[in-house]
Amino acid sequence: MAISRGILVGRFQPFHLGHLSAVRDASREVDELVIVIGSSQKSHEFRNPFTAGERIEMIRETLIMEQEIDEHRIMLIPVPDTDIHQLWTYQIDLLVPRYDRVFTNDPFTTYLFTERGVSVVQPRLHRRRDLSATKVRHWMVMDRDWQSLVSRRTAEFIGTISGVRRVKSLFQQHDLNSQIYKHQHKS
Repeated sequence: MAISRGILVGRFQPFHLGHLSAVRDASREVDELVIVIGSSQKSHEFRNPFTAGERIEMIRETLIMEQEIDEHRIMLIPVPDTDIHQLWTYQIDLLVPRYDRVFTNDPFTTYLFTERGVSVVQPRLHRRRDLSATKVRHWMVMDRDWQSLVSRRTAEFIGTISGVRRVKSLFQQHDLNSQIYKHQHKS
């Protein structure tokens, strides 16, 4: 009997409780789940502050602590972006084991895989208003309770790598660059 395998695609910048819920739901539907760490070549940017290795570590450590998920049925594979969107799904095919469905809520990812005839499943969105990586990063910058949006293990891991300091520094650089751009393009 063939095993069922799905992929869950995300950037996980950082891995938050909504991502954890999607992993939990997707892992119940397949024998094996491949978590694709998208934009793996990007790091040290406000939108992408963490390296692929750091994201793998925070996800893996969270899954090991999670009671409802068998981390032995989950693979974590980094996949870089390509400059040609249509080729990106084929690049995934080269880097991950064969799969029969894709778990994503991203409309563009859904479009790309659906166009190829690949089955796409939209995981249930868990507290979507509250849970987004963008919100986690902004709460880090504003010294709000970002830890309540991620697992205890992810919060601990971010602490060990001085992740909040990095996010704040990257935000300041991003904000300064935005101000310079606006000033240069005033008419």
